[in-house]
Amino acid sequence: MAQEQVARAKRVVLAYSGGVDTSVCIPYLKQEWGVEEVITFAADLGQGDELEPIRRKALDSGASQSIVGDLIDPFIREFAFPAIRANALYEGRYPLSTALARPLIARRLVEVARELGADAVAHGCTGKGNDQVRFDVAIGALAPDLKVLTPAREWAMSREETIAYGERCGIPAPVSKKNPYSIDLNLLGRSIEAGPLEDPMVEPPEEVFAMTRSISDTPDEPQVVEIAFEQGNPVAIDGLALDPVSLIRRANELAGLHGFGRLDIIENRVVGIKSREIYETPGLLLLIRAHQELESLTLAADVVRYKRQIESSWADLVYQGLWFGPLKQALDGFLDCTQATVNGVVRLRLHKGNAVVIGRSSSSDSLYVPAMATYGSDDRFDHRAAEGFIYVWGMPTRLWAASQRQA
Repeated sequence: MAQEQVARAKRVVLAYSGGVDTSVCIPYLKQEWGVEEVITFAADLGQGDELEPIRRKALDSGASQSIVGDLIDPFIREFAFPAIRANALYEGRYPLSTALARPLIARRLVEVARELGADAVAHGCTGKGNDQVRFDVAIGALAPDLKVLTPAREWAMSREETIAYGERCGIPAPVSKKNPYSIDLNLLGRSIEAGPLEDPMVEPPEEVFAMTRSISDTPDEPQVVEIAFEQGNPVAIDGLALDPVSLIRRANELAGLHGFGRLDIIENRVVGIKSREIYETPGLLLLIRAHQELESLTLAADVVRYKRQIESSWADLVYQGLWFGPLKQALDGFLDCTQATVNGVVRLRLHKGNAVVIGRSSSSDSLYVPAMATYGSDDRFDHRAAEGFIYVWGMPTRLWAASQRQA
């Protein structure tokens, strides 16, 4: 950090979570870097009742203002639903529950800074995490004139030293030997890391999970659910139309009840290291699975195959902090075009940690034609046409094989 940038930063808006690093950022910015006023912004992304204590903690830690912004609805409409339409799974597994929140927080952080006349924004991300990339790149795209202060990336304190610094400033540590985990929570899911989970061979203890039941505690009887989609967006569960936020809550409840949505993965971070991550994303994974199935019914074969490549790229861009970049914007155009016909219902059976598709239908956009697929008396497929098709289709292979025999 160039010291002249810090010297010019008198009023700073800090992205605040209430954790160790962001709490210590408040006195550190004031005492070590001479910032006159630190205003904290905490995003309500559906965490529940955690935010009032977080707001008070920021004030107790030295913030001049502690702002909490309700971002739940835009989080689901503008970020979660596009991810469902994209079937976004980073490295084929992680549905980006944490990553999707970062560009929204960055956007609102910039807006708050503009509204309050701040000359800088700050965050408490460390130097080897993904979130520093997501915040820095997003803020740079939205407000390149705003300075971004990153004390946790520069203070060179260990975790233990950071906690001790906070305690000297009157900030109690939110972690303990009994609860050593670092947890990020929003309406889409939970991420859990640190402590004993840093050993990839250690099985996650049941205590780290909160959104999903253990298999032993799930119902013995399976439950069948139906999820309806319009233009790729989920709109109803079991015939009941729901607004986006209520739908996500209901999907979390159903999938979590049956123990579906737990992930234990070794993840490739943006900065080049591998990390062990535990996620709970019950509703989001359930909706993506249902959406994938409906696309298999309503999209042409070449579109489905090409879209799979787009989905991987889209997920990579979001994970890597490039939500506001040109390639992400271009891919959004392709995805939007494909979703016009993704209308229908998918039926799934939830049981003992599994969500199995058992039915799918689309009254207006299905490309499944029973008279062409059946082997019964209603079959309308011209079987005689297959011979000519196979002759032309196989010609390149036959010609190549003949040349190899001659050689």
